[in-house]
Amino acid sequence: MPGAGRRRALNERPLFFDLTPEDLTQRMLTWGEPAYRGRQLWRGVYRQLAETPELITNLPHNLQRRFSEAFSFYSMEVKKTVRSADNNTQKVVLGLTDSHSIESVFMRYERRRTACISTQVGCALGCVFCATGRMGLVRDLTAGEIVEQVMYFTRRLAQDGERLTNIVIMGMGEPFLNYQATMQAIDTLNDPDGFNFGARRFTISTIGITPKIECFTQERRQINLAVSLHAATNELRQQMLPINRRYPLESLIPACRNYVEQTGRRITFEWALIRQVNDGLDQAEALVNLIQGLNCHVNLIPLNPTDGYPGEATSQQQVDNFYHYLNTRKIQCTIRVRRGININAGCGQLATE
Repeated sequence: MPGAGRRRALNERPLFFDLTPEDLTQRMLTWGEPAYRGRQLWRGVYRQLAETPELITNLPHNLQRRFSEAFSFYSMEVKKTVRSADNNTQKVVLGLTDSHSIESVFMRYERRRTACISTQVGCALGCVFCATGRMGLVRDLTAGEIVEQVMYFTRRLAQDGERLTNIVIMGMGEPFLNYQATMQAIDTLNDPDGFNFGARRFTISTIGITPKIECFTQERRQINLAVSLHAATNELRQQMLPINRRYPLESLIPACRNYVEQTGRRITFEWALIRQVNDGLDQAEALVNLIQGLNCHVNLIPLNPTDGYPGEATSQQQVDNFYHYLNTRKIQCTIRVRRGININAGCGQLATE
């Protein structure tokens, strides 16, 4: 990603990653060019990972130049990169064209290469243990800005002969409050004639925006859905997640059940275990009662520390007790491997200074 000076000079040009194949086809018709030239550009960027049209050799030189003059092929500048001690987690601060910044994370596992992508600058929801929520919402990202984060990690991995295996949309922001841009970004990355990233390798994480879960259900997508639950009673959940006042469990859980019934897909519930808050067996029992009979998976996550929230991660004994209680009651669950804690790249820790 080039430097800030040239980046500002390109601000007025549309960002290529914001375009759809239909947009490119229409542009070719306007220019009097055959439609397949737009697809050549599309494949060159998303398949060959070309950073500029000049690197797409099957395009005529005059069209390479015209594409470069018409569109911007980058909108972000890497401002900072932080790596974990084991080098398996990398957090990147990306500067946007309006001087705001976002954070994105790459995680390397034994068999997986996962990018954690942001959809908003900040977040309006104010979950008490989330650093992004304390920023407030600055603005939504465009579809292209969401896609560009993926392309950044993809190009870096390609230099080492590696590929992304998973994309989790659970970075900064609530993706279901930027629904249209998030879905357009997924469609762009899923396009079989371009990036061709399988739908089942995406996971969208939502705090529980019930109307958008219902909308997502109607689309019958094969994308994985995760719901940040964190508490199984309204009283506790709304203390932790203020949005629960608007979308309480009485509306959220039926929407989740309908999602499973309509799509045939399993849903994941995220549960950040906080010492003496939601790690007791009373909450475990309430959780079992809440989701009994639902095709779901519970992801237990010892709390990642964030500045401004005094809560602490639960003890390993309490993690084991909670896990054992769910397991013996036939609730599928796992304890998530914590990644990037020492570089503030864990769930709930993302917030640009």
